[in-house]
This record gives sequence, C-alpha cells and structure tokens, in this order.
Amino acid sequence: MSVWSGPRNVSTALMYSFRQRPDTLVVDEPLYGHYLKVTRADHPGDEEVLAVMDQDGDRVVQEVILGPCEMSVHFFKNMAHHLTDLDRGFLNSTTNVLLTRDPAEMLPSLARQLPNPTMRDTGLLQQVEILDHALRHDDVPVVLDAKQLLLDPPGVLRRVCGRLGIPFYEEMLRWPAGPKPEDGVWAKHWYANVHASTGFSSYQPKSDAFPQRLVPLLEECIPLYERLSRYAVPAETSV
Repeated sequence: MSVWSGPRNVSTALMYSFRQRPDTLVVDEPLYGHYLKVTRADHPGDEEVLAVMDQDGDRVVQEVILGPCEMSVHFFKNMAHHLTDLDRGFLNSTTNVLLTRDPAEMLPSLARQLPNPTMRDTGLLQQVEILDHALRHDDVPVVLDAKQLLLDPPGVLRRVCGRLGIPFYEEMLRWPAGPKPEDGVWAKHWYANVHASTGFSSYQPKSDAFPQRLVPLLEECIPLYERLSRYAVPAETSV
C-alpha cells in the first residue's frame, strides 16, 4: 500500500503505527531523491538525501514500490508531490491511501521548515489527481484526514484497515520513542516531534494567528483540501 501524503500531515506517525504490525514492512519516502533531482527544490539536508538515495524515479517505482516484499503488507510512506515527472500508470498496481490535513493547520507548520512554501510543496494537486484516478476507475477512495485520525486513532485505523482488507492490531496505537531504522536521512530535520512520541498525540486546535503572508496560498489550497476531505474516514466524535 502506498500512502500519498502532504508534508506535516502526521505521515511519519502513521508509518510508525504500521511499523508495529507483525505483518508489515515500512519504507520511508523512496521517491524523495527523484523529487529533489527533478525539481532542485531547496530542502533541509537535500544534498545528503541526494547522496544516499536512488534518483531514478522510474527504477524506484519498478524495483521498490512494485518490487518484492517478504511481508504480506508493504507500507510506503510517500509524499504526493514526489510524483513529479513520473508516469502515473503504476497507480493501477498499488493500493493507494491519501493522507491530508487542513491547510490552515498544515501551512504554518510547513513554513517552519520551508520558509516560502508554494503549492508544489503541499502535494495537494497530486493528491486530487490520485483521488480522481480512483474515481475514474470506480474505486472508493481511501482518504485519511489528520484531524480525524488524531481525534479517534483506534476507530479510524480500524475502519481504514477494514477498507484495505487487512486486520487491525492494537499494537498500531503505540510505538517506542526515538528514531527508527527505517527513517530517511532527513529525519533529523523533520521528525523531532514524532521521535519524542510513543503514540498518536491528541488533537489540539491551533491557537496562533495564521500568518498573513501565507493567506494567498491558503486560499489556493482550501478547495483542493475540501475535495479530499469529503471522502475522509470520520472519527466517532468530531470537534
């Protein structure tokens, strides 16, 4: 299964959750090297990422994402924007899950790592492409919203596992603190909070004022997020 997330969407926590399953192998952002090569995006630690990762996206798709796995579940944490300049045809051969987050909460967090984020950095356009791909093929899209997940981790994960046809394990709700062997080399720049965690944090609404300079990007993001969120697996109790 490939989780197509945007940045700052609790995607690493979700990867750690699936890592706790006895039947699952997880892989952290295998297309990141490809994305940095084709976009020349200025990211923290980008030269180190390029030095250690396969930058040939087509080869990564064929040999890693569509390659063999010794476990029954192969979980790929992918950023949706890492699909840049790749043929989307392979999506027909993967189980695709979309992980999204309200841009009013995501963008200020992203801007702490990328001071001047653009639409390309959010992955929302590619997420909507994947959504439309599923709908064109009469698939029911599997969409996770970060807020709903944090409001009700056991309920949302149980329903998502049911949709995916795999068992839910209580072990998915807890993990040991600290780095994991599967972490990408970029973890030291992005994963500090999740490394301090031992489970999904409780949802806390943002109280800080939204940065005025990000308002134009927020206005672009909202209709895309709203399309995705209509399909999101709901928490038992929403706030």
